[in-house]
Amino acid sequence: MKFKPLAFIINILITLSIGALGGFATAKSVQTWYPTLNKPSFNPPNWLFAPVWTSLYLLIGIAAYLVWVRRDRIVHFPRTVAIYLIQLLLNLAWSFIFFYLHEIGIALIEIMLLLIFIIINAVTFYKINKWAGLIFIPYILWVSFASFLTYNIFILN
Repeated sequence: MKFKPLAFIINILITLSIGALGGFATAKSVQTWYPTLNKPSFNPPNWLFAPVWTSLYLLIGIAAYLVWVRRDRIVHFPRTVAIYLIQLLLNLAWSFIFFYLHEIGIALIEIMLLLIFIIINAVTFYKINKWAGLIFIPYILWVSFASFLTYNIFILN
């Protein structure tokens, strides 16, 4: 497989753009609303979220690139793209639901749906390119943790 720098950059930029949009939804509430919530003892410090999410978005973009370069050999490529875009949009939606709308219960339901789509996405990518699927493991683990954290914040508030 020959490296395609433009496709690589575009795939990275797509995922980073989702992260940036989510950041707009969270920016104000992280300083105002979020500190007022009761949180479990295992809640990470606020400074940790941005580097973790940025790293995950980079990995997701790399995984998408690994699939994109094989698109001519993928029978159900439109379905693969749809699954990928749905999980990205669900990722973005969680930030708006939780931080902008302050709807913790709805955010909990939404993040569980997100986790399901991330797993479906990982399995779909794995069938196309083993590494593209495996790259999703940190994303699955982090969103699993974020789901548990959201659940606890919901219970405590």
